[in-house]
Amino acid sequence: MSAPTPGTENASVAPTPAARASAAPDAPVHPVVRALAGLSKRLVVLIPAAMALGLVTGLLIDLSALKALVLPMTMLMVYPMLVNFRPREALDLADSKAVGLAMALDFIALPAIAWLLAVAFFRDEPGLYVGMVLAGLFPTSGMTISWTGFAKGNVGAAVKMTVIGLIAASLLAPAYLLLLAGAVVPVDIAEVLRTVLFVVGIPMIAGTLTRVGLVRRLGQQRYRQRVAPVFPGLSTVGVLAIVFIAIGLKAPMIVGEPALLLRILVPLTAFYALNFLLATLLGRWLLDRGDAIAVVYGTVMRNLSIALGIAIASFGAEAALVLAAAYIVQVQSAAWYVKATDRVFGPAAEAPTAAEAA
Repeated sequence: MSAPTPGTENASVAPTPAARASAAPDAPVHPVVRALAGLSKRLVVLIPAAMALGLVTGLLIDLSALKALVLPMTMLMVYPMLVNFRPREALDLADSKAVGLAMALDFIALPAIAWLLAVAFFRDEPGLYVGMVLAGLFPTSGMTISWTGFAKGNVGAAVKMTVIGLIAASLLAPAYLLLLAGAVVPVDIAEVLRTVLFVVGIPMIAGTLTRVGLVRRLGQQRYRQRVAPVFPGLSTVGVLAIVFIAIGLKAPMIVGEPALLLRILVPLTAFYALNFLLATLLGRWLLDRGDAIAVVYGTVMRNLSIALGIAIASFGAEAALVLAAAYIVQVQSAAWYVKATDRVFGPAAEAPTAAEAA
């Protein structure tokens, strides 16, 4: 038998779909994909717009029938957010000092601050009380990573904070709610566990299967460039829908008590101000610039999507109203803090040029 011609040994092996996709030239990004990918950057405008639309619609139409859609809509909101979620990324022990500080703030200091504010402002209003408590229970979201990158912080540390924070919060939330809110509002542990399973567990499994399937079909590079950016936008659409429902269900109450949103915004503003202050001071004292920025955004950027879903599914629209308002404070303050980062921590070091590196 003659030897095969060099370079033809594997000629009969068909390339995998992922290999064919990776080798294919990139096509222009579809306008719908581009629009979805940019939605999460416009939350500063979109959240107030959704609240205003919900208020007007809730005054004109009875939206109580939408309550039955809250849980499935929440799952659809969280699912895209978890498609790019990779628990494996938390196993690397690098950045442990920054991650440890962020987790201490996220699971000790900030829940305590949220609880104290709930006691001070909403002791006699159970729905608002539990909403304030929930604002302090679910740390980090995909925006933690984005804002850390915008501010030129340690993105790797932000990824670990996001992964560890979500897993830990999902496991601890029922116990925290019972401890911090059980004296004011009935907390059904079994119901909260069920809600966490539906809101976090099932979307996480579905998201992982989606990512694995798409990567196999398209290849890693094409998936990251052309598909992955779509999912945060889809999650943003879900957030806007839930905010619309939360405000719409309580529209008569909001109009009947015009100062209600202001009363909610005062403790929320105090919560975020204390969060920024505490994370900034500890970061400057204990960490270098990049790690400190990751700690700030790893604590300030609460996972309001999951907290909102649990609030409206298990505790009602009043609790959800607090978290809908929290979006306004969180997004606005995060944007302002990026602009102030260089004044707070000093400018980022410039990467060496090729000539300097040589």
